[in-house]
Amino acid sequence: MTALEFLITRNSTASVATCSRTKVHMKLRLFFVPLLAAFVLVGCNSGTTASVATGNSAQLTAAGSSFVYPIMMRWVQAYQQNHQGLEINYQSIGSGGGIEQLKTGLVDFAASDAALDDEKLKEMPALVQIPESAGPVCITYNLGQIKEPLKLSGKTLSGIYLGTIKNWQDTAVKNDNPGVNLPNQGIVVVYRTDGSGTTNIFSTYLAAVSPKWKSQVGQGLSVSWPIGIGGKGSEGVTGVVKQSPGAIGYVELTYAEENNLPVVQIQNAAGKYISPTAAGTSAAIDAFSGELSKDVRTPIVNAPATAPDAYPISGLTFLLVPKQAKEANKAGAVKGFVQYIITGGQGPAEQLHYAKIPASLQQIDQQLLQQVQGGS
Repeated sequence: MTALEFLITRNSTASVATCSRTKVHMKLRLFFVPLLAAFVLVGCNSGTTASVATGNSAQLTAAGSSFVYPIMMRWVQAYQQNHQGLEINYQSIGSGGGIEQLKTGLVDFAASDAALDDEKLKEMPALVQIPESAGPVCITYNLGQIKEPLKLSGKTLSGIYLGTIKNWQDTAVKNDNPGVNLPNQGIVVVYRTDGSGTTNIFSTYLAAVSPKWKSQVGQGLSVSWPIGIGGKGSEGVTGVVKQSPGAIGYVELTYAEENNLPVVQIQNAAGKYISPTAAGTSAAIDAFSGELSKDVRTPIVNAPATAPDAYPISGLTFLLVPKQAKEANKAGAVKGFVQYIITGGQGPAEQLHYAKIPASLQQIDQQLLQQVQGGS
């Protein structure tokens, strides 16, 4: 199944989710030609998404990161094919939404591009945070007349999102793109309106490269944007950018590629302009290997100059798994699915532009997974 089919499958998943007890209504704004979804994860089940079959069968519900949605659909399809009777319904509602649903017990696990700190963990059921994939947050734009990739430094990008750089012919943009015929056009800034781990990665990067951003805006799942137009989810941001000449936004790479939107080359700490790729994210992970071995929640944005090939706006995505499931066979099903993701699922992740979790992190993941009670 292609990335396009995964994204379109979201339409079927969304329509099914309206019958679930969570009543999550996702307004999708993807601009693809309508196609029949390849599969529907879960049907309406008398108003509930939590019923469990007997034996080794189970229905699992999960929610969270839209950043990880394309690969999550690949994982779900592959795992269900080999585990008859298991159904997994993943709702892509943003990291913040997934965290809240896990907090209130509406889902069996969540996915978030922002790891929970010690204070936030106090508000949650006992859980483990397992890094399961990593990828670049790409900056996409709508400048049809620009044929070569746009280049931006961290200083220029933060100025655009602060609202101090308002036109594509601003001196800062020109300095990053010598010889490029930039349009005399206003910049339309686009951001996520929902609680988003993608926003957390992006705002963490801006805080790392811009003292002004750090002091005035900060970082997190949601921030008070100084300027711009909001879109819900990565698909919402993609849609606004695609419809708005002069726009710039931030999304996961698959969303940009499937909508034929170009991506910015970002200047890293070594002074190189780097395109968003899985290889660039892997280089960022390697740059922080020591810190990650001590705390897997360590951000991997703005890798030091000693990592010249690292893409600077990279982040890890985490599975948030309760240590104690409400039902024993659910614990086993969740553990089996997570085990697949952090081992055999890493190959398919590369095909969708995610970076594989290195062996050192996989070992830590295995240790974390052992803290989940139940199952084998």
